[in-house]
Amino acid sequence: MPHAIQYDRLGGPEVLELRETPYAVPAAGEVVVDVHAVGVNPIDWKLRSGKRSSPELDGYRGIGTDAAGVVSAVGDEARAHGWQVGDEVIVAGAKGAYATEIVAREASLTRKPAGLSWEQAAAIPVPVGTAYQVLRSLAVGEGDTLLWHGGSGAVGQAAIQLARRVGAQVVATASEHNHAHLRELGAIPVTYGPGLEERVREAAPGGITVAVDGVGTDEAIEVSKALVADHDRVATIVQGARAADFGIRAWGGGSPVPLTAEEQAWRHEAIGLVADLAARGEFVLEIAHRYPLADAAEAHRQSETGHVRGKIVLLP
Repeated sequence: MPHAIQYDRLGGPEVLELRETPYAVPAAGEVVVDVHAVGVNPIDWKLRSGKRSSPELDGYRGIGTDAAGVVSAVGDEARAHGWQVGDEVIVAGAKGAYATEIVAREASLTRKPAGLSWEQAAAIPVPVGTAYQVLRSLAVGEGDTLLWHGGSGAVGQAAIQLARRVGAQVVATASEHNHAHLRELGAIPVTYGPGLEERVREAAPGGITVAVDGVGTDEAIEVSKALVADHDRVATIVQGARAADFGIRAWGGGSPVPLTAEEQAWRHEAIGLVADLAARGEFVLEIAHRYPLADAAEAHRQSETGHVRGKIVLLP
């Protein structure tokens, strides 16, 4: 029988249960995917804990949105559009991705390049899509110096590499033990904490033109506003619910402003772009921790520490 991680009450990681589920059957525009790897994202545990609002629970609910696997069944409409059993795919925006098999809309699929591992594939959608969309929305490009708060996480590492590819310089905050890795990705690392503004000014004497809070601290936002003259080029992906109070832009993080159709398209575009780059060895997708699907609770405990360098994946 298929299995999935589900919960029927909000709370700590212990509310997650591995449960048997019915075999999936695809509708016309859907496929069934046998899951080989699942990406764990902070939004997963924020929804599970109630830190981020969601519809009231009326029974067991699945969790997770990012996965990679092999198509095992195809609806008629999806088949007419070229999807076949045996296709290797990356899935974004799935419902209940923490599972051994999932149903996915064909619009959520990206073909997985042969040279990309399952773990790498599952690590792409949310982090890479977020980083790419935010950089596009802020028009980051050649001549910019980007300050990214939280450079060692999955989103931060993607942002550094994507910004460098379009010619921007990057200053990224991180714990000192992660500095060498950020240099390898092309960033100038600085340590967060008291004195951050002065350290950033020293690291980027030419000034900062655009800044993104990827850690969710007031320090990150206050330093960004002090360093960037145009506050329309200061944003957060964590404190979206408070962005208006700060007078900055936000995508996600509880922001009441939904993504535009263009922003959603950018997030999807990023998946195939980076999958191809990573398959050629031109993009780093660091896997920090691997857990069996049954150990999803432990994966959440690790994610909640806020000190994960790279990506956590589950392996069904």
